[in-house]
Amino acid sequence: MKRLRLFLPLGLFLVLSGFLLVGLRLDPQALPSALIDKPLPTFALPALGQDRVVDQAAVTGEVSLFNVWATWCASCRVEHPFLTRLADAGVPIYGINYKDEDAEALRWLDELGDPYRVSIVDAEGSLGLDLGVYGAPETYVVDTAGVIRYRHVGVVDERVWADILEPIVNELKREQLAGGPL
Repeated sequence: MKRLRLFLPLGLFLVLSGFLLVGLRLDPQALPSALIDKPLPTFALPALGQDRVVDQAAVTGEVSLFNVWATWCASCRVEHPFLTRLADAGVPIYGINYKDEDAEALRWLDELGDPYRVSIVDAEGSLGLDLGVYGAPETYVVDTAGVIRYRHVGVVDERVWADILEPIVNELKREQLAGGPL
């Protein structure tokens, strides 16, 4: 019995090592979302820098990207120039300014440019919580009916756009034109 106790630390080490190896093989971009194929959560939040409240009805009606961002997010600064290029090319993007200070967010957009049709102030993180946000940046593809069709965790860059998001957006637009399922 005493000899078995000697092997207990080794057994514990092997079990923990197994969990670590499994964890290292997981794709951090492949975080599941319970909201895929479900409507945007109901919300009514202020628009950044504007004297109005925005709800889900005000930001639906076309295939769009919803980008969760914040000034405290270093990765958001990395993806921002590409989002600006997408917006300049006509891609509708709505911002969700997540757990941030309004003055800092307005300064950021003034300095870096504003790719968003409107940026929704989510100071308390309530919309983020309803969306299942893990952190910023996260980007959601939403169809014309306001249904979430895809969620991307991490920076949106040329590769992510070309390989993942653009094909989804284009397929949703084709379905819309064909009068197919949305």
